[in-house]
Amino acid sequence: MLRSRLPSRLRTQQFFSSRHQLKSVARIIPFSTNGEQQSSSTRQKIVPITVTVALGLAAATYFFFPDPYRGAPTTKNAPLSPSHFTPVKVISNEHSGPDTKLLKIAVPSQLLPAPEDRTAFFTPIWSVFIKDDDIQVERPYTPLEGVNENGHMLFWIKKYPKGEVGRWLHSKVPGDEIELRGPLMTWPWMEDKYDEVVMISGGTGITPFYQLFHTLIANPSTTSKTRFTLLHSSRIPEELPPSAILDPLVQYSSSNPDKFRLHVFVDSQDGSTPPSPIPEIHTGRISETDIRRCIGLGKLRLSWWQKLYQKEEPVDLTQRRILFIVCGPEPMINAISGPYGRNYSQGPVGGMLAAIGFSSSQVRKL
Repeated sequence: MLRSRLPSRLRTQQFFSSRHQLKSVARIIPFSTNGEQQSSSTRQKIVPITVTVALGLAAATYFFFPDPYRGAPTTKNAPLSPSHFTPVKVISNEHSGPDTKLLKIAVPSQLLPAPEDRTAFFTPIWSVFIKDDDIQVERPYTPLEGVNENGHMLFWIKKYPKGEVGRWLHSKVPGDEIELRGPLMTWPWMEDKYDEVVMISGGTGITPFYQLFHTLIANPSTTSKTRFTLLHSSRIPEELPPSAILDPLVQYSSSNPDKFRLHVFVDSQDGSTPPSPIPEIHTGRISETDIRRCIGLGKLRLSWWQKLYQKEEPVDLTQRRILFIVCGPEPMINAISGPYGRNYSQGPVGGMLAAIGFSSSQVRKL
């Protein structure tokens, strides 16, 4: 669940928002009982004309406002690029839990960069846009393991009731063709800029962090001295990531606790079974106390009633070389790091991370 938004999607939302607002205006136009018969015909003419003109302007803005990617061409023989769509084949599409599938596709090897250039071309964290050919809508998805030497990409796809592209991808079978464009940088990894990186995810929001794990953290050739922590939350145990994702995380955290730590949460225990054995599953949503504990701050120093009579000494964390990356459902992002800014910009830090004392330079919302 990346937070890379398309201008076209924003304009679609603005278009329907404008339409809703205009309907609301039409409903609240004052209706006077004096001279009712004289003014009713005038109102009946003006209101439809006003609404029609405004809706026409909104539609024109949506369809004719420049967007370099809405009309991106499909090219079969050009190298992979964000500027055009590339047809690729579905290799497999396997059930992986409630409303989720593991989708594997193959990019023609001749369309990939030369092997010696792929590391720079596919630096984590990156994503691709996949297009639903039926309704010409694209959405961003993060390849779990990047792209291998055979051009294979693996995606963990969740089907949402109102998610057009997710439902469409769930219907694909081996041999089907889909179109994608990319890669597009989601967040650039910078070697040893941070002493610690804390990744907080919910649901399929774990996918960019697994890409970082597979490409960098668990890579034997990496020389990074950064310590990584992943806090992941799902609604119930059976909705946790599939074993293809969980098993490597659990095994690596057990054998390399000084380099990578994993904490798994579920909102509630409903008696369902997780996809893989996990040493410990915390029940309840990720809290401020959990975040403090994972970075060595311990529990909150004062209880709520103590805060009424005592002032908690501030902790200056702005100089600490630590980065929080948050990816998941919007309500979770709001609670942990504060809402996005206008047009899905980063916006100021809020939520739990602001309460602890971290600054905008230490928090990234995906």
